[in-house]
Amino acid sequence: MPPLSILIKPASSACDLRCAYCFYADEARSRAVANYGMMSQEVSHALIEKAAEAAEGSVTFLFQGGEPTLAGLEFYRDLTAHVRRTFPPGLAVQYAVQTNGMRLDEEWCRLFQEERFLVGLSLDGDRERHDRFRRDGAGKGTYDRVVRAARLLERAGVDYNVLTVVTGHLARHVQSVFSALCRGGFRFQQYIPCLDPLEGERGGQGWSLSPEAYEGFLKTLFDLWYRELEQGRYWSIRYFDNLMWMLGGHAPEQCSMLGHCGLQYLVEADGSVYPCDFYGLDGYRLGDVLHSSWEDLDRAREELGFIQASQHVPEECARCQWYPLCRNGCRRDRLPGEEGLGRNYYCRAYAGFFAYALPRLGRARSLLGRQS
Repeated sequence: MPPLSILIKPASSACDLRCAYCFYADEARSRAVANYGMMSQEVSHALIEKAAEAAEGSVTFLFQGGEPTLAGLEFYRDLTAHVRRTFPPGLAVQYAVQTNGMRLDEEWCRLFQEERFLVGLSLDGDRERHDRFRRDGAGKGTYDRVVRAARLLERAGVDYNVLTVVTGHLARHVQSVFSALCRGGFRFQQYIPCLDPLEGERGGQGWSLSPEAYEGFLKTLFDLWYRELEQGRYWSIRYFDNLMWMLGGHAPEQCSMLGHCGLQYLVEADGSVYPCDFYGLDGYRLGDVLHSSWEDLDRAREELGFIQASQHVPEECARCQWYPLCRNGCRRDRLPGEEGLGRNYYCRAYAGFFAYALPRLGRARSLLGRQS
């Protein structure tokens, strides 16, 4: 068994924000039980013990939601203590958490620093873009509270990055978004396209991102990023970093750029296990950590054909000069085809962007080599 990557929903779909575009809220509404409550000690301990038995080399626990900090500090203290008691010598552990930052204080930051959590902080660029869609239960914007959380993380010496969701609206204001993040000193940035609901036509929501808008976003963001790089200022943008890594002949670390789904595990608060965060649905349930062995979970994934379905390469992709970089993107963004999953919804965006940026991506690798 290779190293394990386990995504945990300790608070299920519960959240203290009401972000308009939240894909997991939509996903939760599409299953029989929308919210499984808070993860119990019985479930978290069973997960740790089975991961320790199955993994080789390392285990990465990634906490998401909903809002994972709603599970409380004591949940994480107990979990990390049980890892120390359970993991054998030589089995490494990494922790990561994706949070909206609302509950972060000095105590949370101390825990993250002591246990070496990598923190992903959700921040949609500038105040106007962020507060448009990321509001609390009272309908108030949350920008100032997220920036405050970032400063707390910095003072505590916690490694963190910012995650920005690209909506159609945000895509029209790239310069404002990127400039705000750079002014704020947010050196590690990640931009992900928003997801439309599971049901209905693509592009029908107020936040929806069209292929044309995404192409424009990528081109403009790249221009801004490259200009900064030429002036000796490097901002880590995960997508661009992965593309440069791939140009060097290496495999990307970003799941959506592999060309197929990997061996990932989503563990909901009740212990039920699914093959991916985007497929935490009843029809994709693989088993549960209380009653299933790791071999049972992998066997169920195989029987479901989850990875195999993602390995299908549409004929038009096989002929495309950009496929070695695009690899048809994330499975969730692939359109239905006659012989399984078809081409990616953002196919034209990727093709246009690669034609526009590829020569400079190569030069960017050289610039970074000289600056390092």
